[in-house]
Amino acid sequence: MKHPVVAIADDDLSFANYLKTFLASRGYDSRIYGHGEELLAAARHGDVPDVVLLDVMMPGMDGLATLKNLKAAHPILQVIMLSGRENAPTIVEAINLGAVNYVIKPDDPQGLGEIALEAAIKQAIENTKLASEVTELRRQVSDDQTAAFFFWEKSETMRNIATMIERVADSDVTVLLRGESGVGKELVARAIHDRSVRRAKPFVKVNCAALPDDLLESELFGHEKGAFTGAATTRVGKFEYADSGTLMLDEIGEMKAGLQGKLLHVLQDNEFTKLGSNKRVTVDVRIIAATNRDLEGMMRRSEFREDLYYRLRVIEIVVPPLRERKDEILRLAEFFIGKYSTKYNRAHPGLSPALREALQGYNWPGNIRELENVMKRFAILQDEPALVAELRTGSSRQTQEAAPASAAAPVEQAAEPAAIAANGNGHKPSPPAIPQSLADAARQAVLQAERDLIIPTLRKVQWNRRKAAPLLGISYKTLLNKIKEYGIVQD
Repeated sequence: MKHPVVAIADDDLSFANYLKTFLASRGYDSRIYGHGEELLAAARHGDVPDVVLLDVMMPGMDGLATLKNLKAAHPILQVIMLSGRENAPTIVEAINLGAVNYVIKPDDPQGLGEIALEAAIKQAIENTKLASEVTELRRQVSDDQTAAFFFWEKSETMRNIATMIERVADSDVTVLLRGESGVGKELVARAIHDRSVRRAKPFVKVNCAALPDDLLESELFGHEKGAFTGAATTRVGKFEYADSGTLMLDEIGEMKAGLQGKLLHVLQDNEFTKLGSNKRVTVDVRIIAATNRDLEGMMRRSEFREDLYYRLRVIEIVVPPLRERKDEILRLAEFFIGKYSTKYNRAHPGLSPALREALQGYNWPGNIRELENVMKRFAILQDEPALVAELRTGSSRQTQEAAPASAAAPVEQAAEPAAIAANGNGHKPSPPAIPQSLADAARQAVLQAERDLIIPTLRKVQWNRRKAAPLLGISYKTLLNKIKEYGIVQD
């Protein structure tokens, strides 16, 4: 097994030899370079180590200049700076130039803080492994979808899903993807398409929650010129666009009953008619549907057709939330950092122990989508202390919200019926989180007031959301989003 290679760049030969002995005792191979130019020359000829221990003060090209040249040629190379004294401006400059750590040399080499140095090297080696995985991944793939599949194969939780994708990809059966928002259902759908015989044909996605029923029907099936007011031209629908390929119907639970019937007909007969036409259009499309809704509950309330449910659910894949896939978090974080550091021309920041701990301690309610956005912001701003504090604050709040009820809970429960009656909407109000600021308190008050208005309005129009939207003075789409956000269900 190949040992990690650590390069030592230091003009103090006795200290360098001490480090070489120390590293050998820890299972590392090492090479000694007396000055920065020698190290850079070796790197130019392909002798690139896993980690560099770089002295700040050297004759000729000093440590900071060497660091700058090393990172320009090898952005993911892990460099730990060594210095005989602590100098705050030098530390800041070294970190800004891309060093992953800064270790102070003691006066007596034999008294070197071996624990701190070993921890820094281990962290750098781990960063190198992660960066190497991402580099190899980028060599093999061209998009985030295949990148995600690469990570799934290394994830104990997602390995079964990766296996299922491989097993169902070459068939034409419909697949129902289920899971929270942001867990990567679209990535699963694309992975299925990319591994199928249809991969050279279109992959088309339609968000069923983004459009009202009449526009969604036109979006799916197209329309003839003059089919309705504003239909100035003939339109080809997504089913025709996806012919011989794959059509992903995202948020399928938002589709209304009338359109569900037409979709069922297409699944059964592979044909449909455009709006304003009697001519049948035949298509060959594989359907992958996705939802975060409780379709079984919707069937019991006659909101979702049972025959369509079973037609879609030939194969069901449940994508777990990121909080149940802890082994993916650091690899995904490193991938997104690399992606956005390159995109926005920023230095590639490493994952320090504090940041790694904070990333894995946070529950990620927004799942992969939230992690990607957080890493994008970190790649741009590179403010690690602020990010660590934000994640730790979020973790603390999540822990408090998940904590069991205190001894005062029976008193609160006893008062609950009166609270429901005063609310007047027949729904048990969710216990409010303790506001962290006046802005949080105001926001909670607004959310509760909106919920208290939406539910009676929906009851007034027999839960017809299209009628309720103008009464509330908001768009239909906004109403759908608020119903989902507040967890409002028809009683």
